[in-house]
Amino acid sequence: MIFSYCNTLEATIVSNAVKKTVSLPPELAKEAEDIARAEGKTLSAVIQDALRLARAQRLNQEFHAVQGYWRSKAREKGILTDEDLERYLER
Repeated sequence: MIFSYCNTLEATIVSNAVKKTVSLPPELAKEAEDIARAEGKTLSAVIQDALRLARAQRLNQEFHAVQGYWRSKAREKGILTDEDLERYLER
């Protein structure tokens, strides 16, 4: 199934939007349409929200990975608290 929606107001507000064709399994397409209807949004807005959420989750995972790396490096140096870090940086 291929869906194409165009809301004149939305087109005016987001005049620089890039149009893409997306293929969805029928059950996912129906669920997306149901969400759009329930939330009073366009299908495009629902998909944008989902992509933004996926991006935020990915960035959060990357942040925690980097944080974990530096946490382990700090432990190797005996830095366990903010006070330990201040003493380490004073050297």
